Amino acid sequence: MGEQWRAQFDAEVSFANGGGLNTEGFRLDIPGPQITDNDLAALFVRHLGLLMVAEVRLSAKTIIEEPHKGGRGVAADESGSDRRLVELSHVISDGMTTLPGWPAPEITDWLTFAASRDRYAPGTEFHVARIDMIANTGTYLDTPAHRWAGRDDLTAVSLDRLADLPGVVVRVPAGIRAVDRLMLAPYEMAGRAVLLHTGWDAHFGTERYGAPEAPYLTGDAAQALVEAGAALVGIDSINIDDMSPAAAGVRPAHSALLAAGIPIVEHLTGLGALPPSGFRFTAAPPMVAGMGTFPVRAFAVVNP
Repeated sequence: MGEQWRAQFDAEVSFANGGGLNTEGFRLDIPGPQITDNDLAALFVRHLGLLMVAEVRLSAKTIIEEPHKGGRGVAADESGSDRRLVELSHVISDGMTTLPGWPAPEITDWLTFAASRDRYAPGTEFHVARIDMIANTGTYLDTPAHRWAGRDDLTAVSLDRLADLPGVVVRVPAGIRAVDRLMLAPYEMAGRAVLLHTGWDAHFGTERYGAPEAPYLTGDAAQALVEAGAALVGIDSINIDDMSPAAAGVRPAHSALLAAGIPIVEHLTGLGALPPSGFRFTAAPPMVAGMGTFPVRAFAVVNP
């Protein structure tokens, strides 16, 4: 067995929904002696399974060469309910608003029941509708080609990135805009669809939906998802990036996730109906060549 290291430290934890936690002389297994305070704080939060952490302040840190004692992961949710399907998509309707100021879809008849009667045998009739819309309509998926020229489009992203993924829901407290690395620390994210439940979908279709205070994922948190090996990331807000004027059009979350080949689902809804884990997530678009974004029917299967 090679060298093994543990950190001993005091920690003061503040929670986003109020309250705090103090520890003294806490010891924790660490990967090596050069661990930073930020990485140690994230490891501490994950080890204890703490949710809604706003800040961790460390002090009296020392590094000890000592055999590992083992760590605790976050317990998986065990739901006793029957298997069920949960709808996570917004309805696309004629004239509806997804992104304020962007074109609305137009849904018309290409072939009506009445007109089809001339084409088929008596008593046989069909209706064929037509939709004209931009790709960013309703609940939609972003592929790497949406951000990076020449990268994978809708035809190139494999189904194992889009369908039947184990999922985890990150609950974001009301009033918190920036979902940061520390808020993600308690969750197992490798190979999972990580869904950010902000509650902002309540404003979908209104002017407030595009307000500057809409929640978002920070660039550093996006990098944490890349490092953790997330399969897909979704959010029920207007954008996974900060769209306030202060952001000046910079899109670090899109850039990091899509550069790593991690698809993004924006404008989800209904995440409050999901358990924290123990479900499978699907958001698969049609295979349209040359397009980087398209609406999806996003849903989850919750097993007993």
